[in-house]
Amino acid sequence: MLLNQLSILSHPERMRVFRLLMRRCPDAVPAGEIARVLDLKPSTTSAYLSALSGAGLIDQQRDGTSRHYAVRLAGVRGLVGDLFADCCNGRPDLCPPGLVAPSGDTDSARDGKQNVLFICTGNAARSIFAEAIMRDAAGDRFNVFSAGTNPQPRLNPMAVEMLRQKGLDTATLRAKHLSEFQAADAPVMDFVFTVCDAAANEECPPWHGQPISGHWGLPDPVKATGTDAEKRLAFQSAYGAIRNRIVAFAALPMETLTRASLQHEVDAIGQTKDET
Repeated sequence: MLLNQLSILSHPERMRVFRLLMRRCPDAVPAGEIARVLDLKPSTTSAYLSALSGAGLIDQQRDGTSRHYAVRLAGVRGLVGDLFADCCNGRPDLCPPGLVAPSGDTDSARDGKQNVLFICTGNAARSIFAEAIMRDAAGDRFNVFSAGTNPQPRLNPMAVEMLRQKGLDTATLRAKHLSEFQAADAPVMDFVFTVCDAAANEECPPWHGQPISGHWGLPDPVKATGTDAEKRLAFQSAYGAIRNRIVAFAALPMETLTRASLQHEVDAIGQTKDET
């Protein structure tokens, strides 16, 4: 099985499909979206997905007539375990320390706070909501940042209006490009969350410090149509969903969780139903 899995992943295009699903993990992504994001023909996408599924690396789910695909974590765990035990003779010095260390064993944690980054495409609404909410709810324990892969020139007016109505400080909020947090002198992140599918679909360089990552995808309220009241309802829904996730995250006993346990909790929070 190990050799077959390595052979499947050695194909650059199949690896692109696998990496996309890893970035969206634990979400199940429609086959059509995978083809669109990676600019692949439907037949080619189907062949790649079939190969990955046959190798035990992804699972297929049906939603009506549509097929969705998600990473099979047990299969990937088996691949990594076999590679470590069989090929690498179980040498612990080959395993990066950040992969096995407790979540609290970071430079920023020893300084008293952990660094958290929220990412979406425009950095004008959802990630700005997350930054403001978490800074207000847990700013004593976390340094909070947000950024966009293609930031808008200004924050969305309805998003700013809603934050002010909630009594949250908006004075320091601004749209920022993700590159600000990838520079050599940028803060080392302990957690990186994507809050929109489009941002998670994009490939980014590995983060320094091996932060815990999570995908908390939410519909973009900026794209809501209809009356102003209907648009505000979309912003209220996004705000409530983000707040629920952040409250759950901030309540986690960080100091007692291993990285694996914390990753599981982060994934579970991302799968919670969006209720305002």
